[in-house]
Amino acid sequence: MKANFIIITVMGLLFMSNFIESQESNILDNIIKKNKDQLTPVINHPDKYELQIIFTKINRDNADQPSLNTFSYNEIPDKYFYPASTVKFPAAVLTLEKLNDLNKERLNMFTHLSIDSVYKGHVSFSKDFKNECGYPNIANYIKQIFLVSDNESFNRLYDFLGQKEINSRLQKRGFKNTNIVHRLSVARTSKQNMETNPINFFDKENNLIYKQAAGFDSSDVKLKLKNTIKGKGYFSSGKLVNEPKDFSQNNFFSLRDQHNLMMRIMKPELFSKDQRFNLTEEDYAFLKKYMCMLPKESGCPKYDSTEYYDGYVKFLMFGDTKQPIPENIKIYSKSGLAYGYLTDNVYVVDEKNKIEFFLSATIHVNENGIYNDDKYEYDEIGLPFLAELGRIIYNYEKGRR
Repeated sequence: MKANFIIITVMGLLFMSNFIESQESNILDNIIKKNKDQLTPVINHPDKYELQIIFTKINRDNADQPSLNTFSYNEIPDKYFYPASTVKFPAAVLTLEKLNDLNKERLNMFTHLSIDSVYKGHVSFSKDFKNECGYPNIANYIKQIFLVSDNESFNRLYDFLGQKEINSRLQKRGFKNTNIVHRLSVARTSKQNMETNPINFFDKENNLIYKQAAGFDSSDVKLKLKNTIKGKGYFSSGKLVNEPKDFSQNNFFSLRDQHNLMMRIMKPELFSKDQRFNLTEEDYAFLKKYMCMLPKESGCPKYDSTEYYDGYVKFLMFGDTKQPIPENIKIYSKSGLAYGYLTDNVYVVDEKNKIEFFLSATIHVNENGIYNDDKYEYDEIGLPFLAELGRIIYNYEKGRR
């Protein structure tokens, strides 16, 4: 008994979370069953909506040390879903890690950079380019990724990392069910997504301090995923193609890997050294700051709060409302929305009510089975479900000791 207590409270690692999950697997099921009426129609047809949920309950002992108990609902690790913008989360983490690994004097997330273009269709900007926030840098790209899920910012980080490095770094840290192989919101062939542009970094006097050459490489990851052929048609170049859409060459970021990444960033002390990323305390603080910051709180760039309301990228708990998020609730998250898929991965903290938990969920809403027609039931089904699910878990946590 004493040995088991030591293992659970001191180690607090991922495999122990899975152990506890197998011992108490009914908790998430019970929460869902008790609130089934609030989660219809999705909960009545979890396979139709490709629903997966992972919830981690956090217990603290008398010394305020946390232990993690993880539960899942309808989780199918090898079933494909499109992760959309959730892939920006690992890109941000890995970019900071790469900067630390390079260990170059004056090279950090705030260093001014420029990107050249040596491949067809890529966009460049010179060292003299400025926007409203000054010279471009890694910090601003990461900031915009979490504030408003900016696609261009992700694509710049993709250039810095490259396809092979993204996935090899994730593999090294134990993320075995993820393969990030393309940019977002720009049309690129598989070959073009293997290309990365040259990037130059400059000091405050505009002197070149680091140069990264253009690259060409591919991911070594080979995943065996089910259900990569989806729907009954899709639009391509404005024309309807009457055949299922093949997602086998698209990004994949499993829900379990998303959930685990959030836990490792928010609670790195609970994981072994080889599971932690090479990040500084300043890196963790920076990530956490912008993972929970709301668009209206940003000084630069400034965002219109009517367009970028509090719940704009906070699907769980607040995705179905434009009302302000209460000040006592902090949501650290990275969501994604595309092709009818909605996914969110959050760490929720309410210090006033002594609440904290991890929650990840994905859902697919595409009633007509056609992709790229902009007819998805986001507002009718997807966002209301995720918001209600978040509130149900929050209320469960509020009601327990």
